[in-house]
Amino acid sequence: IKLEYEIFQEIRETIKKNINRLQKTGKLLAYLDVILSFSLIANQYNFIRPTLNNKGTIDIKDGRHPVVEATIKHQLFVPNDTHMDLRDDMVQIITGPNMAGKSTYMRQVALIVLMAQIGTFVPAKKATMGIVDRIFTRVGASDDLSQGQSTFMVEMSEVANILNNATERSLLLLDEVGRGTSTFDGLSIAWAIIEYINCRIRSKTLFSTHYHELTELESIMQHVKN
Repeated sequence: IKLEYEIFQEIRETIKKNINRLQKTGKLLAYLDVILSFSLIANQYNFIRPTLNNKGTIDIKDGRHPVVEATIKHQLFVPNDTHMDLRDDMVQIITGPNMAGKSTYMRQVALIVLMAQIGTFVPAKKATMGIVDRIFTRVGASDDLSQGQSTFMVEMSEVANILNNATERSLLLLDEVGRGTSTFDGLSIAWAIIEYINCRIRSKTLFSTHYHELTELESIMQHVKN
Protein backbone atom coordinates (compact mmCIF):
# COMPACT_ATOMS: atom_id res chain seq x y z
CA ILE A 1 0.00 0.00 0.00
CA LYS A 2 2.86 2.36 0.86
CA LEU A 3 4.63 1.64 -2.43
CA GLU A 4 1.39 2.13 -4.35
CA TYR A 5 0.83 5.52 -2.71
CA GLU A 6 4.44 6.61 -3.48
CA ILE A 7 3.94 5.73 -7.16
CA PHE A 8 0.63 7.60 -7.14
CA GLN A 9 2.34 10.70 -5.73
CA GLU A 10 5.07 10.52 -8.37
CA ILE A 11 2.46 10.34 -11.13
CA ARG A 12 0.58 13.26 -9.59
CA GLU A 13 3.74 15.42 -9.43
CA THR A 14 4.63 14.55 -13.03
CA ILE A 15 1.14 15.55 -14.16
CA LYS A 16 1.33 18.76 -12.13
CA LYS A 17 4.47 19.82 -14.02
CA ASN A 18 2.74 19.25 -17.36
CA ILE A 19 -0.76 20.43 -16.47
CA ASN A 20 -0.89 23.26 -19.02
CA ARG A 21 0.16 20.96 -21.86
CA LEU A 22 -2.36 18.31 -20.81
CA GLN A 23 -5.21 20.82 -20.52
CA LYS A 24 -4.42 22.27 -23.95
CA THR A 25 -4.33 18.77 -25.45
CA GLY A 26 -7.64 17.93 -23.75
CA LYS A 27 -9.33 21.04 -25.19
CA LEU A 28 -8.05 20.27 -28.68
CA LEU A 29 -9.23 16.66 -28.47
CA ALA A 30 -12.66 17.80 -27.22
CA TYR A 31 -12.91 20.28 -30.12
CA LEU A 32 -11.89 17.59 -32.60
CA ASP A 33 -14.43 15.17 -31.09
CA VAL A 34 -17.28 17.67 -31.53
CA ILE A 35 -16.35 18.54 -35.13
CA LEU A 36 -15.97 14.86 -36.04
CA SER A 37 -19.35 14.01 -34.46
CA PHE A 38 -21.01 16.87 -36.37
CA SER A 39 -19.54 15.71 -39.67
CA LEU A 40 -20.47 12.06 -39.14
CA ILE A 41 -24.08 12.88 -38.22
CA ALA A 42 -24.39 15.35 -41.11
CA ASN A 43 -23.20 12.70 -43.55
CA GLN A 44 -25.29 9.88 -42.07
CA TYR A 45 -28.60 11.80 -41.98
CA ASN A 46 -28.12 13.97 -45.07
CA PHE A 47 -27.92 17.33 -43.32
CA ILE A 48 -27.17 20.54 -45.26
CA ARG A 49 -25.20 23.69 -44.49
CA PRO A 50 -27.49 26.56 -43.43
CA THR A 51 -26.95 30.22 -44.28
CA LEU A 52 -27.36 33.11 -41.85
CA ASN A 53 -28.90 36.50 -42.56
CA ASN A 54 -29.39 39.84 -40.80
CA LYS A 55 -33.06 40.18 -41.76
CA GLY A 56 -34.45 38.14 -38.87
CA THR A 57 -36.04 35.68 -41.30
CA ILE A 58 -36.30 31.94 -40.67
CA ASP A 59 -36.89 30.03 -43.90
CA ILE A 60 -36.63 26.23 -43.76
CA LYS A 61 -37.51 23.88 -46.62
CA ASP A 62 -38.27 20.22 -45.82
CA GLY A 63 -37.11 20.54 -42.22
CA ARG A 64 -36.94 17.39 -40.09
CA HIS A 65 -36.76 16.70 -36.34
CA PRO A 66 -33.29 15.13 -35.95
CA VAL A 67 -34.08 13.17 -32.77
CA VAL A 68 -37.46 11.81 -33.89
CA GLU A 69 -36.06 10.92 -37.31
CA ALA A 70 -33.19 8.99 -35.73
CA THR A 71 -35.56 7.19 -33.34
CA ILE A 72 -38.12 5.97 -35.91
CA LYS A 73 -35.51 4.55 -38.29
CA HIS A 74 -37.88 2.28 -40.22
CA GLN A 75 -40.73 4.76 -40.45
CA LEU A 76 -41.18 7.86 -42.58
CA PHE A 77 -40.78 11.28 -40.98
CA VAL A 78 -42.69 13.78 -43.15
CA PRO A 79 -40.60 16.96 -43.69
CA ASN A 80 -42.13 20.37 -42.94
CA ASP A 81 -41.56 23.89 -44.27
CA THR A 82 -41.23 26.92 -41.99
CA HIS A 83 -41.27 30.60 -42.84
CA MET A 84 -41.09 33.26 -40.14
CA ASP A 85 -40.22 36.93 -40.38
CA LEU A 86 -40.81 40.20 -38.55
CA ARG A 87 -43.71 41.23 -40.80
CA ASP A 88 -46.67 39.03 -41.83
CA ASP A 89 -45.40 35.73 -40.38
CA MET A 90 -44.10 36.83 -36.98
CA VAL A 91 -46.57 35.07 -34.65
CA GLN A 92 -47.82 31.72 -35.90
CA ILE A 93 -50.79 29.99 -34.27
CA ILE A 94 -50.67 26.21 -34.62
CA THR A 95 -53.92 24.29 -34.11
CA GLY A 96 -54.74 20.60 -34.32
CA PRO A 97 -55.86 17.62 -32.23
CA ASN A 98 -53.74 15.74 -29.71
CA MET A 99 -50.89 13.73 -31.28
CA ALA A 100 -51.12 15.82 -34.47
CA GLY A 101 -47.46 16.84 -34.20
CA LYS A 102 -47.73 20.41 -32.92
CA SER A 103 -45.03 20.08 -30.25
CA THR A 104 -42.79 18.04 -32.56
CA TYR A 105 -42.97 20.73 -35.22
CA MET A 106 -42.18 23.52 -32.74
CA ARG A 107 -39.21 21.68 -31.25
CA GLN A 108 -38.00 20.83 -34.74
CA VAL A 109 -37.79 24.52 -35.65
CA ALA A 110 -35.99 25.35 -32.39
CA LEU A 111 -33.47 22.53 -32.88
CA ILE A 112 -32.70 23.55 -36.46
CA VAL A 113 -32.17 27.17 -35.38
CA LEU A 114 -29.96 26.08 -32.47
CA MET A 115 -27.92 23.68 -34.62
CA ALA A 116 -27.33 26.39 -37.23
CA GLN A 117 -26.07 28.81 -34.60
CA ILE A 118 -23.62 26.38 -32.98
CA GLY A 119 -22.01 25.75 -36.36
CA THR A 120 -23.30 22.38 -37.49
CA PHE A 121 -25.27 21.29 -40.54
CA VAL A 122 -29.05 20.96 -40.16
CA PRO A 123 -31.75 18.40 -41.11
CA ALA A 124 -33.40 20.17 -44.04
CA LYS A 125 -33.30 20.56 -47.81
CA LYS A 126 -32.55 24.27 -47.49
CA ALA A 127 -32.30 26.60 -44.48
CA THR A 128 -31.60 30.28 -44.01
CA MET A 129 -32.15 32.18 -40.77
CA GLY A 130 -31.36 35.27 -38.80
CA ILE A 131 -29.37 35.03 -35.59
CA VAL A 132 -31.51 34.80 -32.44
CA ASP A 133 -30.30 35.98 -29.04
CA ARG A 134 -32.25 33.35 -27.07
CA ILE A 135 -34.76 30.55 -27.53
CA PHE A 136 -37.55 30.61 -24.93
CA THR A 137 -39.82 27.61 -24.45
CA ARG A 138 -42.93 26.88 -22.44
CA VAL A 139 -43.67 23.22 -23.23
CA GLY A 140 -45.32 20.53 -21.11
CA ALA A 141 -47.10 20.51 -17.76
CA SER A 142 -45.27 20.32 -14.43
CA ASP A 143 -45.69 21.46 -10.85
CA ASP A 144 -43.63 22.09 -7.71
CA LEU A 145 -46.19 21.51 -4.98
CA SER A 146 -43.59 21.30 -2.21
CA GLN A 147 -42.79 24.96 -2.93
CA GLY A 148 -46.45 25.94 -3.27
CA GLN A 149 -46.31 26.02 -7.07
CA SER A 150 -49.28 24.43 -8.84
CA THR A 151 -49.16 23.43 -12.51
CA PHE A 152 -50.88 26.69 -13.44
CA MET A 153 -48.58 28.79 -11.23
CA VAL A 154 -45.46 27.20 -12.76
CA GLU A 155 -46.87 27.86 -16.21
CA MET A 156 -47.62 31.51 -15.46
CA SER A 157 -44.22 32.07 -13.81
CA GLU A 158 -42.43 30.68 -16.85
CA VAL A 159 -44.55 32.73 -19.24
CA ALA A 160 -43.91 35.88 -17.17
CA ASN A 161 -40.17 35.21 -17.35
CA ILE A 162 -40.41 34.88 -21.13
CA LEU A 163 -42.44 38.07 -21.56
CA ASN A 164 -40.05 40.04 -19.33
CA ASN A 165 -36.84 38.88 -21.03
CA ALA A 166 -37.63 38.19 -24.69
CA THR A 167 -36.53 40.67 -27.36
CA GLU A 168 -37.41 41.07 -31.02
CA ARG A 169 -34.40 38.86 -31.81
CA SER A 170 -35.69 35.98 -29.65
CA LEU A 171 -37.51 32.84 -30.76
CA LEU A 172 -40.51 31.89 -28.58
CA LEU A 173 -42.16 28.46 -28.37
CA LEU A 174 -45.38 28.46 -26.36
CA ASP A 175 -47.25 25.17 -26.18
CA GLU A 176 -50.91 25.30 -25.11
CA VAL A 177 -50.48 28.18 -22.67
CA GLY A 178 -53.57 28.73 -20.50
CA ARG A 179 -54.68 25.12 -20.22
CA GLY A 180 -53.91 25.00 -16.49
CA THR A 181 -57.07 26.93 -15.57
CA SER A 182 -60.71 27.16 -16.65
CA THR A 183 -61.49 27.35 -20.35
CA PHE A 184 -62.44 31.00 -20.70
CA ASP A 185 -59.79 32.21 -18.24
CA GLY A 186 -57.17 30.23 -20.15
CA LEU A 187 -58.42 31.55 -23.46
CA SER A 188 -58.26 35.14 -22.17
CA ILE A 189 -54.70 34.63 -20.91
CA ALA A 190 -53.58 33.07 -24.19
CA TRP A 191 -55.21 35.86 -26.20
CA ALA A 192 -53.58 38.57 -24.05
CA ILE A 193 -50.15 36.92 -24.32
CA ILE A 194 -50.34 36.81 -28.12
CA GLU A 195 -51.45 40.46 -28.21
CA TYR A 196 -48.56 41.50 -25.95
CA ILE A 197 -45.96 39.59 -27.99
CA ASN A 198 -47.38 40.92 -31.25
CA CYS A 199 -47.66 44.57 -30.22
CA ARG A 200 -44.89 45.05 -27.63
CA ILE A 201 -42.11 42.45 -27.88
CA ARG A 202 -42.38 41.58 -31.58
CA SER A 203 -40.61 38.23 -31.26
CA LYS A 204 -40.91 35.42 -33.76
CA THR A 205 -43.33 33.05 -31.99
CA LEU A 206 -44.79 29.59 -32.48
CA PHE A 207 -47.95 29.29 -30.38
CA SER A 208 -49.74 25.93 -30.34
CA THR A 209 -53.23 25.78 -28.88
CA HIS A 210 -56.51 23.89 -28.59
CA TYR A 211 -58.38 27.21 -28.30
CA HIS A 212 -59.75 27.46 -31.83
CA GLU A 213 -61.03 30.97 -30.99
CA LEU A 214 -57.42 32.22 -31.24
CA THR A 215 -57.50 31.69 -35.00
CA GLU A 216 -59.61 34.88 -35.17
CA LEU A 217 -56.47 36.88 -34.33
CA GLU A 218 -55.21 36.43 -37.89
CA SER A 219 -57.96 38.74 -39.17
CA ILE A 220 -57.46 41.23 -36.31
CA MET A 221 -53.66 41.58 -36.04
CA GLN A 222 -51.24 42.25 -38.83
CA HIS A 223 -48.37 39.95 -37.85
CA VAL A 224 -50.38 36.87 -36.78
CA LYS A 225 -50.77 33.89 -39.11
CA ASN A 226 -52.64 30.59 -38.70
